[in-house]
Amino acid sequence: MLTPKNIIRLFTIQKILFGYRLNELIDKIPILKPFKYLFFFFPKKINNQSSLGERITRALEELGPIFVKFGQVISTRRDLLPADIANELAKLQDQVTPFAQSEAIKILENEYDKPLKEIFSKIDKKPLAAASIAQVHSALLKNGKKVIIKILRPNIKNQIERDIAILYAIAESLEKFWDESEQVKPIEIVKEYEKTIINELNLKREAANAARLKRNFSGSDLLYVPEIYWEYCRSNILVQERIFGEPIRDIETLKKNNTNMKKLAENGVEIFFTQVFRHNFFHADMHPGNIFVKIEDPNNPKYAAVDFGIIGTLTKDDQYYLAENFLAFFEGNYNKIAQLHIDSGWVPRETRVDELEIAVRTVCEPIFNKPLSEISFANVLISLFNTARQFNMEIQPQLILLQKTLFNIEGLGRELYPNLDLWKTAYPVLKEWMNEQIGVKAVVTDLKENLPLLRQTARDFPRILKEITLRSEQENTNKMKVIEIQKELLKQKNQLFTLSVSVTSFLSGVLIHLFGSSPLIGSTLLFIGVMSFFKAR
Repeated sequence: MLTPKNIIRLFTIQKILFGYRLNELIDKIPILKPFKYLFFFFPKKINNQSSLGERITRALEELGPIFVKFGQVISTRRDLLPADIANELAKLQDQVTPFAQSEAIKILENEYDKPLKEIFSKIDKKPLAAASIAQVHSALLKNGKKVIIKILRPNIKNQIERDIAILYAIAESLEKFWDESEQVKPIEIVKEYEKTIINELNLKREAANAARLKRNFSGSDLLYVPEIYWEYCRSNILVQERIFGEPIRDIETLKKNNTNMKKLAENGVEIFFTQVFRHNFFHADMHPGNIFVKIEDPNNPKYAAVDFGIIGTLTKDDQYYLAENFLAFFEGNYNKIAQLHIDSGWVPRETRVDELEIAVRTVCEPIFNKPLSEISFANVLISLFNTARQFNMEIQPQLILLQKTLFNIEGLGRELYPNLDLWKTAYPVLKEWMNEQIGVKAVVTDLKENLPLLRQTARDFPRILKEITLRSEQENTNKMKVIEIQKELLKQKNQLFTLSVSVTSFLSGVLIHLFGSSPLIGSTLLFIGVMSFFKAR
């Protein structure tokens, strides 16, 4: 429900949209349309030559951090957005004015039950980074460990709830009046965004994500995950080891240090596919700002990741169908791709395989004819999903995060090493995982995992058998009782019928004797009535 404050906020939004010449966008949002004429004479903030994507991006930046974050989320929906708009939205930077250090100190003091000087030797005044949800300060623990402190913005939850309510109001109006809403599902998009941003408000959840990711890559030379200092973490405070390395976007510095760029790019792809298929737990916000490179050994560079607020997982079925889709694509087996889309439930069961196969072939054949080094996995996914949408494919939120992450990793990999062959790097991981799922090893693994259950079942089998026997006997007894009751009911029904015949016959006989002219019929009816009465007893 919209409050007066929310209505005022809606007017502010409309004013900003008009300022960036987004009249066509307002015309598609029914809740804003009635008031558009109020803003015609307000000054414009951008010229007519700017693209629609640029105007939307600039407007979101002015609307504030929550809308910036929303723009970043929907920029990954390349299956729904035109490419030029998606590319512009991807440029949105989550950088906002930091809140004062005094306020940060106050939050820390309120959360810890001891003076800060007993925990930290030093807390830097200037934040390392300030984003829409939180800001980060570097610090030094009393034990000499260098750490970062991530602190949620004050009152951020109220701001988010206010703007989420407005986004829902806009989405609901679109769902009612926009013809394409059934396919795009604006309310689902807002729900997806709400879930993502609410999860980011719990920094203990982020700490748990980091801890699990660190365990997954323990002993690996591919990815380093910082240590979490749990004793200092709260729902609004995260304290973790400070990462030192070169920002991955600083390609010039990496090259100056003779970093093996080919290996770095290939390792990034391997990390992604390992997370998705082997661990089923992947960092879903791996944009360049969250990735550093440790180059102590330039020939064996190692990734270091930060910011674990957004994590993706897949069901076993989604993992299987996704891997099979990739393998089928590179084998040119379009019939299998079509069948997989139906078997997975991504498109309705009644979809004709032959029609879907033709549509998939039309889209994929031009991609498949390119050299492998030029094929984009992310574009393959987008193309397949766009094709499936023509067959009423439902939105798959769990695959959207995967698509976004793949798009980031792939773009980054090709920026590091333009001739990167993703298939060459990904194929061994996919093939090994598939063999583990369907080979002898998979059977052995399943037996090992289920052995305790099998042992317990064998131990309980005599008791279970006895219970089944007792239940069967009880059911037989109950059946006999039911039959007896049914017989008794039938008997009572017959008695009631006979009694009604008796009463009717007796009364008819009496009436005939009193008023009729046929004593024989009257006597006969009286006799039948008396006999029926005795029978009914």
